[in-house]
Amino acid sequence: MGQNGCAEDTFGPSVCFGTHPQKEVARKGERMGVVIHNPSRAGSMTRRRFLAVSGLSLAGFAAGCAVNPVTGERQVMLVSEAQELELDRKSSPHQFSADYGPVSDRALNDYLNRTGKALASRSHRPQMPYSFKVVRATYVNAYAFPGGSIAATRGILLALGNEAQLAALLGHEIGHVNARHTASRMSKGMLTSLAMAGVMGVVRVGAGKLAPLAAGLGGIGAGLLLARYSRQDERQADALGMEYMVRAGYSPRGMVGLMEVLRSLSKHKPDAIEMMFATHPMSDERYRTAVERSETRYRSSLGLPLYRERYMDHTAGLRKLRGAIEQMQKAERLMGRRKFQEAEDALKKALREAPSDYAGLLMMAKCRLVLKQYPEAERFAAEARAVDPEEPQALHVEGIAMIRGKKFTKAYEAFQEYEKLLPGNPNTIFLKGLSLEGMGRKKEAARAYSRYLDYDRQSKQARYAYGRLVEWGYIKPTRR
Repeated sequence: MGQNGCAEDTFGPSVCFGTHPQKEVARKGERMGVVIHNPSRAGSMTRRRFLAVSGLSLAGFAAGCAVNPVTGERQVMLVSEAQELELDRKSSPHQFSADYGPVSDRALNDYLNRTGKALASRSHRPQMPYSFKVVRATYVNAYAFPGGSIAATRGILLALGNEAQLAALLGHEIGHVNARHTASRMSKGMLTSLAMAGVMGVVRVGAGKLAPLAAGLGGIGAGLLLARYSRQDERQADALGMEYMVRAGYSPRGMVGLMEVLRSLSKHKPDAIEMMFATHPMSDERYRTAVERSETRYRSSLGLPLYRERYMDHTAGLRKLRGAIEQMQKAERLMGRRKFQEAEDALKKALREAPSDYAGLLMMAKCRLVLKQYPEAERFAAEARAVDPEEPQALHVEGIAMIRGKKFTKAYEAFQEYEKLLPGNPNTIFLKGLSLEGMGRKKEAARAYSRYLDYDRQSKQARYAYGRLVEWGYIKPTRR
């Protein structure tokens, strides 16, 4: 195990837990048809570059004001609703895949979607194309993209006790969309600083930080769109969530109950809820405010139902997996502490209870990768792919295992198939470059590395790609 939690190997760069600051490197050059942009500017990303990566036009960011749909007040807003939708469309599929995709329990997904849409229809922006998914991730979290794509993890659904708490959770996320918190944050001058962390940033998977460990997945742009909300944003989303849930016929006690659940988890299982608190700062003040608001403004609604039985009926299948999911949560914590043998033991227990669990199989594949058990890693990734052929993360992990096992042609094919299912992940470009290099196809590898440097100029992978291009003579570094 190398520094910074990197798993070292004899071929190519390490697969790392995190990113590494890049030293200043040479200015751009051209040779043999391969164009390299200036990696020496790694410490910053221009506004123009971010907009190009995000698929947004500069013209769309002309300064202007808009009426906030919640407050009715005019505010500086440089991001249009159409651009919010486009950011969502490009980014949310990558984050959902990093969270192992939607659960295969269609009834559970339909239940979450119905519940969420009933709330959204009573919100300030009912015209948004809302969608609600249960994703297979086991850490505790829920999140919203600016166009209305909202997800809740299996971990948080297991922690809830009734449908009113679920309505509070989804109402809160709808509140972020309605108040345009992401667009407002981008418009307040955070665009450039968030771009470097967001466009290539990897959103951590719970305490385990698993995404960069093996798959290089993360949310392409998700670090930007799911960055930490301010306490004021959280207060407003809480208020809107309670408003929407009461409009939909739920007792405001559901919001109080949700706050109690989050406070309890923060004390007894802080690792499991780390990601949620990273993006949704929690405080005792939020709990006290929920209690006060429920007993004053919504006092007449306290007798509305919580729908505990209905929630239990719809989550019965999920709760049967509680033991396996808790073992996966344990494994994530252990992997975050680099205790991979112990994590492997926890995953074995999880897979004994749920042998066809997509997330469990991929976690085991990642664990075996770090332990340098490449054939086993490949096998578990292949098993996961067989469980859900439409969810692409397994192809990514399988391809990395193949690279490690020097099966470069098969690895390239895996990444090609991944891109068909989920285009737009720059990490795939880099991995295809590694595969092509392993196959001896240097010119094609150089093109892939050049393309990758258009997106990333600061990570260890970027340094590797740039170094290869210098070594192969495609660019000439600047002398000092």
